[in-house]
Amino acid sequence: MTRSKKGSGHRGLHVRVKTATGRRESSTRWLERQLNDPYVRRAKLDGYRSRAAYKLIEIDDKHHLLKPGYRVVDLGAAPGGWCQVAVDRVKSAPEAPKVVAIDYLDMDHIPGVTFLKKDFLDDDAPDALMEALGGHRPDVVLSDMAAPTTGHRQTDHLRTTHLFEVAVDFARQNLVPGGTFLAKVFRGGTENALLAGLKRDFKSVFHVKPPASRKESPELYVIATGYRGARTE
Repeated sequence: MTRSKKGSGHRGLHVRVKTATGRRESSTRWLERQLNDPYVRRAKLDGYRSRAAYKLIEIDDKHHLLKPGYRVVDLGAAPGGWCQVAVDRVKSAPEAPKVVAIDYLDMDHIPGVTFLKKDFLDDDAPDALMEALGGHRPDVVLSDMAAPTTGHRQTDHLRTTHLFEVAVDFARQNLVPGGTFLAKVFRGGTENALLAGLKRDFKSVFHVKPPASRKESPELYVIATGYRGARTE
């Protein structure tokens, strides 16, 4: 690993990582990007578990989705960056958590969060989440879920779209009237039919890309506010 200055106006040093034996070039690029990412460094200083926390902070600072007393469900929560932000902003107390999180990956305990180690795609996951909320409906449903990439663009598109679709379905079935849904999508990953459905069920639907989202990343976030209530078919 070497360090080099990036221009006369650049503060600090740029870390360059050499490809080691047995390490793929893509892994080397990822490591170098992490080492030079100001949000990664900032997360360590601020005590957040991931740089993703700043995406939610930046979105909420502008759109005010999380308010004291709100109940929140965080889908695909590990390692817990979004949970940390949600706990702080809704004032979720350790003795009476208002944030419920789910992930099939392990997540260390966060005071004010009820964590379910479970795959959200399991048939019984929605009921388990609602039970953890004590039968109360959430005010906000968050989803930063993304399917592990396979390298096959069409496959990745379909898998990510499916995760978004099941998150939308959970929000529709369980949000309080007037509630909010925030979820990650990829460009081209929100089918027109899904967006049309959201616009029918919510008063306002739009895309955002917070500054903490890397410019080269295809990710966007869909914000849907003012849930109209479950429809009866």
